Amino acid sequence: MTTESTPVPSPALVPPHAPVEITGAEGVVRSLEMLGITDVFGLPGGAILPVYDPLLDSRKLRHILVRHEQGAGHAAQGYASSTGKLGVAIATSGPGATNLVTAIADAHMDSVPLLAITGQVFSNLMGTDAFQEADIVGITMPITKHSFLVKKAEEIPATIAAAAHIASTGRPGPVLVDITKDAQQAMFSFSWPPKIDLPGYRPITKAHGKQVTAAAQLLAEAKRPVLYVGGGVIRSRASEELLELAEATGAPVVTTLMARGAFPDSHQQHLGMPGMHGTVPAVIALQEADLLVALGARFDDRVTGKAALFAPNAKVVHVDIDPAEISKIRVADVPIVGDLKDVLVDLRAAYADQVAAGAPDLAEWWATLDGLRSEFPLGFSPTSDGLLAPQHVIQRIGELTGPEGIYAAGVGQHQMWAAQFIKYERPNSWLNSGGAGTMGYAVPAAMGAKVAEPNRTVWAIDGDGCFQMTNQELATCTLNDIPIKVAIINNSSLGMVRQWQTLFYDGRYSNTDLNTGHDSVRVPDFVKLAEAYGALGIRVTKEEEVDAAIKLALETNDRPVVIDFVVSADAMVWPMVPQGVSNSYVQYARDHSPAFSEED
Repeated sequence: MTTESTPVPSPALVPPHAPVEITGAEGVVRSLEMLGITDVFGLPGGAILPVYDPLLDSRKLRHILVRHEQGAGHAAQGYASSTGKLGVAIATSGPGATNLVTAIADAHMDSVPLLAITGQVFSNLMGTDAFQEADIVGITMPITKHSFLVKKAEEIPATIAAAAHIASTGRPGPVLVDITKDAQQAMFSFSWPPKIDLPGYRPITKAHGKQVTAAAQLLAEAKRPVLYVGGGVIRSRASEELLELAEATGAPVVTTLMARGAFPDSHQQHLGMPGMHGTVPAVIALQEADLLVALGARFDDRVTGKAALFAPNAKVVHVDIDPAEISKIRVADVPIVGDLKDVLVDLRAAYADQVAAGAPDLAEWWATLDGLRSEFPLGFSPTSDGLLAPQHVIQRIGELTGPEGIYAAGVGQHQMWAAQFIKYERPNSWLNSGGAGTMGYAVPAAMGAKVAEPNRTVWAIDGDGCFQMTNQELATCTLNDIPIKVAIINNSSLGMVRQWQTLFYDGRYSNTDLNTGHDSVRVPDFVKLAEAYGALGIRVTKEEEVDAAIKLALETNDRPVVIDFVVSADAMVWPMVPQGVSNSYVQYARDHSPAFSEED
């Protein structure tokens, strides 16, 4: 089952409304309503207060009061990433706006359609260091698709409509609209639809036919092709088209951290996730390929390792809607700018023409890859200290919940294990902070996803470090009937940092012990904390308790659930490619690297 998402409707498609005299603040609310927005996340303050007054009267907008503006931003991200719809976050000026910056940067890195609306001090006070003044347009300019400053009430409808359009089209991303308090308070004549004038903004969606033909020819000639799938496949809603191309070509598929679920894990052609903590078959397939077909992928350093040594013998077809990504890191032999949903259809047709006389024989390539799959299956070792294996816990969450669930992860070891050990069969089921690596993402993102998809089970798989950054949003969940499930993978430390200290700093554990888990003072006690927030709190310390706790969480839908899984601090994420070296040095486990022969 896939979730059909509804993009923001074009203002031009909405029936025109006769002009009416209202305040700028009312114009903000009306504009959001006319765009089809139904849910917004925010926290009021002085400079945005005029907007919150008409918001109280809206029957079309559900406003969810968060406990921290960063929570509003991540919730809007989770809302967007689980559906493809536009996420909306609202904050006041100064610290309210700057608290949104982390989520805005996160959305920018991961191409999430996000509309951030902030209040600004009176226009005559701007530049005077007025109370709670911050140049949020200047601050966010490098991390948004665009940032708008509105000083006149009559500009509000067109600006919000333009912002929604920019955020949701082309390569999705965050857009900021900063509105002065006097613009919110002033009267103006509101009418809809507004005229949107965006000179120069013309995202290319239809690829050049000659480039598609050239790509198809390379694919038809390749002996060792790999479809290198990035998060752009999910953002463009192109999973079905990807499946059809993959099956037509018979080529192996790897899905990056941002693309988990874009191609079914159960499919025979899927090799898993590539990169620093990818599967051995996926990592080596890229290294030994003679052709990479990169689809909505950006050759991130966590995938490539040392870029100069990545896939040394491969030609590259690079498809992306953002021309700035193509050849940014790896020069593309065939660059294709366009919307993947359309390009994949064209590429499949062109490939069919190329192989009309006979398809290429990939049997030898698959024999190599199947040998790697047999020799290096994804797995984990039992713990030696008697504590829970975190991989087992996460694997059971996925197995007992199933592919229709949504899984939002924090950042660190638990994120990698959740990407590895949960089987993803559909797009929009895996949410994480891939590019920015934002600790604290999971709980508010899960909250936003549950608002967007109330009939799905939504898990936040979090670390004890991440959880302490945004757990205040449990209050939001309890009071707004948003029954998410939170699994704290509690190793009492900043786990990924500790792993690096073990491997690269001689076990010198500088400032990574959090004292939350086994044999510690347990500050905080996560079960008591959950109960204080009105959630069901459960602690699991034995393997035989794992399934029962997960089942209880799945059966509890009248409040949030927090499970404190007390796991071993010594568990590590494997496979692993050390930073800054060739992916040829992938380690299957500690001191265990596959034999690898690299041609000159």
